[in-house]
Amino acid sequence: MSVHQDRPAAPQSRPGLKPVANDNLQTRPLAEVEKELGSSPDGLTQAEAQKRLTQYGPNEIAEKKTNELLKFLSYFWGPIPWMIEAAVILSAAARHWPDFGIILILLLANALVGFWEEHQAGNAIAALKATLAIKARVKRDGKWVNPAARELVPGDSIRLRLGDIVPADARLLDGDEISVDQSALTGESLPATRKSGDAVFSGSIVRRGEIGALVYATGGKTYFGKTAELVETAVTVSHFQKAVLKIGNYLIVLALILVAVIVGLGIYRGEPILTVLQFALVLTVAAIPVAMPTVLSVTMAVGARLLAKKQAIVSKLVAIEELAGVDLLCADKTGTLTQNKLTLGDPFCLDGITSDGLILAGALASQAANNDTIDLAVLGGVRDKEALKPYQVAHFQPFDPVHKRTEATVRGADGKTFKVTKGAPQVILALSANAAAVKSAVDKAVEDFAARGFRALGVARADGDGEWRLLGVLPLFDPPREDAKATVATAAQMGVKIKMVTGDALAIAREMAKTLGMGANILDANTLGDTKTEETAAVPKTIEDADGFAQVFPEHKFHIVDVLQKHGHIVGMTGDGVNDAPALKKADCGIAVSGATDAARAAAAIVLLTPGLSVIIDAIKESRRIFQRMNSYAIYRIVETLRVLLFMTLAIVVFNFYPLTAIMIVMLALLNDGAILSIAYDNVIYRNKPEVWDMRTVLGISTVLGVIGVISAFGLFYLGERVFHLDRAHIQTLMYLKLSVAGHLTIFLTRTRGPFWSIRPARILLFAVLGTQTVATLIAVYGLFMTPLGWGWALFVWGYAVAWFLVNDRVKLLAYRFFDPAKAESAPKDRSLPRAGIAAVEAA
Repeated sequence: MSVHQDRPAAPQSRPGLKPVANDNLQTRPLAEVEKELGSSPDGLTQAEAQKRLTQYGPNEIAEKKTNELLKFLSYFWGPIPWMIEAAVILSAAARHWPDFGIILILLLANALVGFWEEHQAGNAIAALKATLAIKARVKRDGKWVNPAARELVPGDSIRLRLGDIVPADARLLDGDEISVDQSALTGESLPATRKSGDAVFSGSIVRRGEIGALVYATGGKTYFGKTAELVETAVTVSHFQKAVLKIGNYLIVLALILVAVIVGLGIYRGEPILTVLQFALVLTVAAIPVAMPTVLSVTMAVGARLLAKKQAIVSKLVAIEELAGVDLLCADKTGTLTQNKLTLGDPFCLDGITSDGLILAGALASQAANNDTIDLAVLGGVRDKEALKPYQVAHFQPFDPVHKRTEATVRGADGKTFKVTKGAPQVILALSANAAAVKSAVDKAVEDFAARGFRALGVARADGDGEWRLLGVLPLFDPPREDAKATVATAAQMGVKIKMVTGDALAIAREMAKTLGMGANILDANTLGDTKTEETAAVPKTIEDADGFAQVFPEHKFHIVDVLQKHGHIVGMTGDGVNDAPALKKADCGIAVSGATDAARAAAAIVLLTPGLSVIIDAIKESRRIFQRMNSYAIYRIVETLRVLLFMTLAIVVFNFYPLTAIMIVMLALLNDGAILSIAYDNVIYRNKPEVWDMRTVLGISTVLGVIGVISAFGLFYLGERVFHLDRAHIQTLMYLKLSVAGHLTIFLTRTRGPFWSIRPARILLFAVLGTQTVATLIAVYGLFMTPLGWGWALFVWGYAVAWFLVNDRVKLLAYRFFDPAKAESAPKDRSLPRAGIAAVEAA
């Protein structure tokens, strides 16, 4: 099996300035390219280079600049910010300055937190730029100079040497073959051999040889630049952001309706405009979940710290919620599922040669100093390193394009001299005297290795000046990571299907998929088209059903993720190279694995610091726990908003009475939402299935509990006014304490799908609730900003709230049976949390 050399052309550039008249300089005859670019043996003149630099621009990726002020101001735009801003305006108009100050601070805090998170996430384009070579060897005015790589222009003659990063897309000039590592660009695990006339891409690394090259594309017109363009165009809106918008829209519509009722009624009753404005203010404040974005962000931030302890760094907080819902994980093969290093497989031996003997002969025909990937793999296959010591290599001939093999003259411990060689099997067969006798067996072995995705190397030996004798064939492959197979199986148990995505050949991909138990339906990505191609209805179905994809380029990965997302899947993508960056950014949750390039890390939402994929499973489990906490808080927040909003509206409409003052509502928000931050540390149980925002259930359960809360509130209002004949000032304090106590007890309802006792709450949540409600009780008892209530009535309110809490718990169970019967039936299974799990969460 040979290395893939005939790669598909790089993706076509988008409309814009082209460096030359034609965009096919990668494949046209070299003589035509030289003529069109106006190159000469002495290279370009400095004046001509400067002229072209002005015409085509610097050899760097254009970075899209974003106005930081506009980015910050964008956090004040959207349903929930609008509601908060409306409350700020109404507070100022009504001259309620304490309310104005508190609400304005919450508005600014939400914007600052969001802006800082995005600012810290980093810029994928900047990281892509950083991977380009800093300097280049260029011939100008007949002399070799070393300008910055950004100064290269089409037509420049450059020199490429061992270890160089190719600074621009170029065609190789006359000279020996070179070996180029393109794994970060194309995903191929094996280095590619490139000869005179072939194209090499910017960002790839020269692993062997030295040669001149003619630059034909720079900056954004390079293959590398088009990858960056895909990163820049990948824009996604998280499911978390969509869920928050839906909740905000739900509350906005409800608030507008109720405010309209109050304002209309106030005008009808002939009340002063300022009084009506105050009504609107109170209702608006009641309707706004002012701390909701902050609480959810803090919940995710706490989760991010927990993931960091597991060596998974979260750069975009919404990725935590997205990871919980991932049902398809597109995993890059090279360096992700595999170790990204060549390793020897079980060799094919002839004439009684042992495996160790064959590997030893191949190792003697290798040289570590050359830093050749294949030589290092063969040397690494020697089990007993002491076996090489008795031998002295008198002469070593490295691989060259003429002989297409390595050869060594070796002196053994007995003083006898012999020669060993290794290379392509057909080349070694042509040398060997025993070729006729072994050819059929060798050909079959090579075919078997190729079918399994292995590269084959023939090894031969000649004693003294005798004839060459073929000893056998060594297979080379990129082995899977030790934990990869177990990770694939565990992911499947958790409802996550892993699809392999690789730039390697189809045979290699199928063999690896078979080894890892991923399925055999591996497709050639070149048959799938890309994002700009009109596709039939069958193509998306084919992509959905596939177990993996081979011979993939960046635009294919981007297309695959895009198609899967459009068909309702929440897609995760793992990768480590520049070629993975566009898809990592496009995916709902991009994951850069250990050792990833800066470009991949910047484009990804989660960066893994330890090798292997097992940490992804830990991250999924943790993200699902975090999702449970966020879902619990969302239901709680909606319930409380509905409870206060409906109760106040009905009280004003029916009884022409304000049951709460504006300052009471603000105090409710501060005490309750301040303490509820502790839900970020709560004990929860993750599910072995992807989590998604089920807005029907969230809004349904919230509405039921909210309505029941309104009934219980009017029950207490009736008792206070009609039974105990309290004055309206005392009733306001009574209602404040009831809404505060009952409100915080609600979190113990929403945090479980089963009975409230089914999962023990974290101590920090329990103490936070008790602490804030102690403060609320003292405020009501001693009358801070309200009429004092006294201890007797306070204890009565507590008893009343706890009794309704027990009733609400049974109502909640019935509501879950109606809105989500499947999950409700599974709830009893969650009635206990393992002690180790509780200890781990509480320790965190």
